[in-house]
Amino acid sequence: MPRLYLIRHGKPAATWGDADQDPGLDETGQAQARAARDWLLALPESERPKRVVSSPLRRCRETAMPTAEALGVEIEIDPIVGEIPTPAALHPTERASWLRQVFQGTWGEIQGDLDYDKWRRDIVGSLRARGDTAVFSHYVAINAVVSHLLRDEKVLHFRPDHTSITVLETDGTGLTLVAKGREASTGVL
Repeated sequence: MPRLYLIRHGKPAATWGDADQDPGLDETGQAQARAARDWLLALPESERPKRVVSSPLRRCRETAMPTAEALGVEIEIDPIVGEIPTPAALHPTERASWLRQVFQGTWGEIQGDLDYDKWRRDIVGSLRARGDTAVFSHYVAINAVVSHLLRDEKVLHFRPDHTSITVLETDGTGLTLVAKGREASTGVL
């Protein structure tokens, strides 16, 4: 069955509460991106990704770059696997507080401009249609997929570390969790 690798971006040069809303990777993040590439390339040929998909945000694109270059493919940008949308009325400096509140609840309880449970289902639908793909995404988006697959309504289901690789399988209509990626103690909460 085709595999998907859902990879959290490497360590960014700025945190999610800082003024830079689209930071690239710091030196540690760049090394993590190369390590993720090496892990993916060490897979048996039949399990190795053939495509690379990334969130439009710089930290994901930079994490995806070493893998795309090694595979000789272009990075496909997909906003659906991007960061959780912040409510429009929220000032960027309030995002950290909003996220902390979001992490304490369920998908149906999130206050904002859109249906966040639908956002979660859209991510799953996007992944379901892919196979043999490395998808570079974000902490909350990865939690969205895992919580959906485990039928767990909590927003924060696990704490994927930077370049943590969650393995999924798809038959084109269904999506199955094979293994959650490496967890770590993070500064998210």
